[in-house]
Amino acid sequence: MITDMNRGWIVVTAGLTINLMFGSLYTWSIFSENFIQTQGWTASQASTPYATAIAAFALIMLVGGKLQDRLGPRIVITIAALCTAAGLFLCSAMPTKMGVILGFGVLNGAGIGLGYSATSPAAVKWFKPEQKGLIVGLVVTGFGLAPLYAAPLAKYLIAEYGLFASFNILAVFFGGMIVAGAQFMSVPETAPNIADKKAKEIPVVAGGSETGEYNWKQMIKTPQFAMLWLMFLAGSMTGLMIIGHIGNIANLQLTGTFNITLLVQAFSVANALGRPGAGLMSDKIGRARTMSILYMLQGAVLLVFGRFDTFGMILMGSTVITFTYGAALAVFPSAAGDFFGTRNMGFNYAILFTAWGGCWHGGPETGRLSGGHHWRL
Repeated sequence: MITDMNRGWIVVTAGLTINLMFGSLYTWSIFSENFIQTQGWTASQASTPYATAIAAFALIMLVGGKLQDRLGPRIVITIAALCTAAGLFLCSAMPTKMGVILGFGVLNGAGIGLGYSATSPAAVKWFKPEQKGLIVGLVVTGFGLAPLYAAPLAKYLIAEYGLFASFNILAVFFGGMIVAGAQFMSVPETAPNIADKKAKEIPVVAGGSETGEYNWKQMIKTPQFAMLWLMFLAGSMTGLMIIGHIGNIANLQLTGTFNITLLVQAFSVANALGRPGAGLMSDKIGRARTMSILYMLQGAVLLVFGRFDTFGMILMGSTVITFTYGAALAVFPSAAGDFFGTRNMGFNYAILFTAWGGCWHGGPETGRLSGGHHWRL
């Protein structure tokens, strides 16, 4: 007999797996190199599909959040799987620059945005308020771990089956796994109001709800939303700055050669561990205290980062910052649930997530480490 608690952990496992499958985003580091070497693309042209996917991801989060609240996670994530698979198939069927931008960038990016917006809100509704941080952290860990397997998988497939055939294989793999995971996503029939009253210090705004459940119009009127948005922006900006430009930083600050692959692997592990780690910590000591610790740690490392002149120091400093960056992606969804309730959490967090989208900017070097490794969420 499956109890509500068991059902909740099934949803968490499915959500983690789905986010792990959105590693399609991290295969681009390998594809871009092959497009440059075999198709004559410039570095700027090779970065455009990835940049487009990031933009589509951030924008479609808003749509996905609203749909998730109305239609439920199973339908939204199934649609996300179809978008991701169709996008990768299109890259093979229309092997032109525009085809790849539309396929990998627009369709695949939209699929990731839809799916990512629906996993955490569904999972937290099965658990008690004091578990919210850990649950969100576990679900989003999948996205942090994805680079460890996605890029090597793409490299292997291209070597064995060719550039465009690899898109078809990945379409079946990612699409099939996401569809399968979606079937295990659900919310309780009578979801409890799990807004954390101890952590919640928001006064009821005009037209607000006495239950602590806010819609997006009520939410954006609160000073807490403005503060959370600015804090999310600052933390994301710092993490993405280090992640996107660590190759150039290391070249400037180090006199010898350095292992960029080791840096990427360290990023993946630190980014992933920061999510459940900070989520659990925030459950124990509160979101505000956890955020204070994370930001003080991040700020302290940034103050001395310019003095790091050995690879070990660069590795340690950048790992700390990516840990705090990953941690923010677990703590802020939980904080949104605490302050504004979980009934409209999908769309409310999607609006808060625009702070992360605000860190994105175009350009051929966006999200690209030296050595060809792309990185983002």
